[in-house]
Amino acid sequence: MPLPPHTTTMTGTILVGTASWTDPSLIASGRFYPAEVSTPEARLRFYASVFPLVEVDSSYYGMPAERTAALWVERTPADFTFDIKAFSLFTHHPTPPRALPGDIREALSPAVRQKRHIYAGDLPPEMIDELFRRFERALLPLDSAGKLGVVLFQFPPWFLPGREAEAYLASLRRRLPQFTPAVEFRAPSWLAESRKDRTLAQLRDERLPYVVVDEPQGTRASVPPVIAATAPVAVVRFHGRNQAAWAKRGVGVAEKYNYLYREEELREWTSGINRLADTTEAVHVLMNNCREDKAVVNARQLAALLGVRRSEPGRQGRLM
Repeated sequence: MPLPPHTTTMTGTILVGTASWTDPSLIASGRFYPAEVSTPEARLRFYASVFPLVEVDSSYYGMPAERTAALWVERTPADFTFDIKAFSLFTHHPTPPRALPGDIREALSPAVRQKRHIYAGDLPPEMIDELFRRFERALLPLDSAGKLGVVLFQFPPWFLPGREAEAYLASLRRRLPQFTPAVEFRAPSWLAESRKDRTLAQLRDERLPYVVVDEPQGTRASVPPVIAATAPVAVVRFHGRNQAAWAKRGVGVAEKYNYLYREEELREWTSGINRLADTTEAVHVLMNNCREDKAVVNARQLAALLGVRRSEPGRQGRLM
């Protein structure tokens, strides 16, 4: 008999899911969605019958739409949770001008509008503020329904420690006062032994969840798997352990995250996740190895190891 969808360990609720339910390679694999589950609505409904949590990454590539968020509310159970990835411009990533709303794009100077990629510094501060307001409005249906988890700010390797970066982190709560911004670093220097305590202390002071990562180690781009809770919600993201592709130039996400965890590698994490649950209200655990059905297979495995499996449908994935 399946466990209830939200099973608690000690203090905090552990939710396990994946970083996408629409990945083309997952759909093409035919190993998760039954053949008759062939529309966006049906796929989300099916996914939500298996997992209680998902991360939305489309909001990184373009501003989300309020109507879309309302549809997500309608298509998922009352206890379902969406973590939303912050728009690329908000996390210091290069952003194509076409990703901006039309009226914002048209208000840019011709020189900026013609760039292949723009950064937040290319826009006036009041324009960035307006984009944050629109981002917040778009997510209100999820928030009102109690289905909004964290807003994930995944910063790039060039977002380095310093006064300006610290000030930006301190601004996130002000910019999204109703929501819970969570912070993932891709620059290892934030978690270096000489810096780690200061980084975590600031996140605690700002009530910003620190995103714990499992990712390939041994490269210059490797962030260590520091297990720490800095807010009532903790987040753990699994990026796979494809070391050869992790720091390689020109590698696409399909190759970088192409990794199937072995059960013993997942088992290494169960005590750390339970420790996070001991000191938080909730732990969001997300498999980001979204290549074919690898993420859903590993999410189901890890949920079983943690004792928080939502359901056991007979046709999904390779884990039976």
